[in-house]
Amino acid sequence: MARDYYEILGVGRNANKDEIKRAFRNLAKQYHPDANKANDAEAKFKEINEAYEVLYDDDKRARYDRFGHAGVTGNAAGGGGAGFGGFGGGFEEIFEEFLNNAGFRTNSRSRKGPKAGGDRKVNVTVTFEEAVFGAERDIEFDRFDTCETCSGTGAEAEHNPITCPQCSGTGEIRQVQQGFLGSMVRVTACPRCGGKGTIVEKPCRTCDGSGRLKKRVTLNIKIPAGVHSGIQIQHAGQGDVGDANAPRGNLFVMIDVKDHEIFVRHDNDILLDLNLNVVQATLGARIRIPTVDGEVDLDVPPGTPHGKIFRLRGRGFPRLRSDGSNSGRGDQLVRVQIEIPTKLSVEQRQLFEKLAQTMGTSVALPNSNKGMFSRVRDWLSGE
Repeated sequence: MARDYYEILGVGRNANKDEIKRAFRNLAKQYHPDANKANDAEAKFKEINEAYEVLYDDDKRARYDRFGHAGVTGNAAGGGGAGFGGFGGGFEEIFEEFLNNAGFRTNSRSRKGPKAGGDRKVNVTVTFEEAVFGAERDIEFDRFDTCETCSGTGAEAEHNPITCPQCSGTGEIRQVQQGFLGSMVRVTACPRCGGKGTIVEKPCRTCDGSGRLKKRVTLNIKIPAGVHSGIQIQHAGQGDVGDANAPRGNLFVMIDVKDHEIFVRHDNDILLDLNLNVVQATLGARIRIPTVDGEVDLDVPPGTPHGKIFRLRGRGFPRLRSDGSNSGRGDQLVRVQIEIPTKLSVEQRQLFEKLAQTMGTSVALPNSNKGMFSRVRDWLSGE
């Protein structure tokens, strides 16, 4: 008895087309005979194909759901047959991806073209302030540029490259192989010309026939305001030179921001710990505090508790958009840290003792209508 198609693909009867396609893709790669040498791989592969062909087609699936296998076989199926040409939903796309990853070509389209230049990466360290306001830097790095002697041809003057006789200028060697899917073409780079399609009979003595030379270059770059450590800035077309008529690679600048002595970054905000003594926190004070924009006055009200946070609007990092522009700034958060003195002079101790006499030394528990045991129970339960 034929197995249920939903069971074969491992999907539910209400699975959508994306889920069916994803299940088929995974199973087809697992049981393809060119990748799986088990004796039953070919049979399972055919079974998976048959299930996919029916379930991905809305009309066939509707007949299958109503009549079972009888609805999609024989006269009730309305023709079609289980051939690769009857598959929809990206069957060719799936197997072209699978076979191309294995080095095969499923059609005659050539994917050869001029090879783009390689990318380059440079690490740049900036200060905390430069990360806030942006900066410009001259950076030096190595990259491959066109050889000026041969203008990139790789050949000595008056000795232009010739067409490779082995690949006839295609840069590829094709080998036809017979497989489960029929004739397939395995494509590899031409070993004689290295995939270029041309051969240099008399190489340029400056670049040894490569057509390019590594050079040390200097580039002025702009570092946008609001960058953070780990951000990567792309400079298009500043990497290695590519083949003729191919684009250069790109330059990626990796940013590392130095730590600050007193400021700490938190997203787009800047955190500053402000140490106050007991008197300042109790009586209040006006404190001159630093920001990245310069010093400002902060009014600390009387009775300020430990851990109190004051927010200075617009004194943080610019909010950096993906296009390098900014949309406003974060804030500076000033967190109060109350310092308890550990060493007192005789006079200071006498003053604290007088203060203790006026305030008392008993410990006051928080006001609550609940009894002690109820409060302990609530604390243990997290309430």
